[in-house]
Amino acid sequence: MRKSLGRRIDSIAKWFLKFRLVSLPARAIANSSYAWSFISRTDRIRTNRLRDRLKESELPQHISIIMDGNRRFAWNKEIERDLGHRHGKEKLKEVMDWIIDLEIPYLTVYALSTENIHERAPEELGALYDLYVTGLNEIAEDPRIHERGVKVQAMGRLEMLPERVREAIGNAQSRTEDYTNFLFTVCLAYGGREEIVDAVREVASDHAKGELALESINTEQISSRMYTADLPDPDLVIRTSGEERISNFLLWQIAYSELHFTDVYWPSFSKEDLYEAIESYQSRRRRYGE
Repeated sequence: MRKSLGRRIDSIAKWFLKFRLVSLPARAIANSSYAWSFISRTDRIRTNRLRDRLKESELPQHISIIMDGNRRFAWNKEIERDLGHRHGKEKLKEVMDWIIDLEIPYLTVYALSTENIHERAPEELGALYDLYVTGLNEIAEDPRIHERGVKVQAMGRLEMLPERVREAIGNAQSRTEDYTNFLFTVCLAYGGREEIVDAVREVASDHAKGELALESINTEQISSRMYTADLPDPDLVIRTSGEERISNFLLWQIAYSELHFTDVYWPSFSKEDLYEAIESYQSRRRRYGE
């Protein structure tokens, strides 16, 4: 009934807009600063109400994000590919602020996979590496990071990265290593299968040295040797850009995580998109294999 009424109102409005006497002033009003101010204010009110509602329920403690869609964002906007990646970098700063505002203590993001290193063109990788250096150095100097006590760390096969990127990682980590309020983890040169292989190699090495009995090898032993040994498993995994796959991200850790996929490209990911993902998480019953 409500949908039918809405369609009738829409059709009547479209009929009126055929007449210039109506359409011209309507267009002027719609494009005016007053209209945009009203819409912006309404959006802020709605978003703030949603945030308050989220805080009334149990929030995820660890959110992981597959930040996908920078290149397609650039293609759609008809801008340079590198600009798409820059927009993505700036979006990450915003999302970190939103996560911290909700007092969610762990944020992990997938920035560069081992497959990306092998498959992307050298010039694109070079631009990405420069962006990582800039972004990590900005984080190391950002007063908000220090005021809020955000510890920064990178994980992956970091030896695959250029020295300038590793130096920027070291700088960000050393500048924030004593903070304990929030933990921000960026996955670079990362692959979930590779992480499992590295952990199993450590287990095999310890067993070969007689330090670990065969019957003692279990999931806890492997988990303690993962890159994420100091992290709780993610509660919520978000992937942007419309793709609905995990792409070799935290394969061991997300066994019982809730997954949320959105069509929005990463640079366009909004606070409302984040809140909707969390609201979706809160509406589910986590079963842990039940």
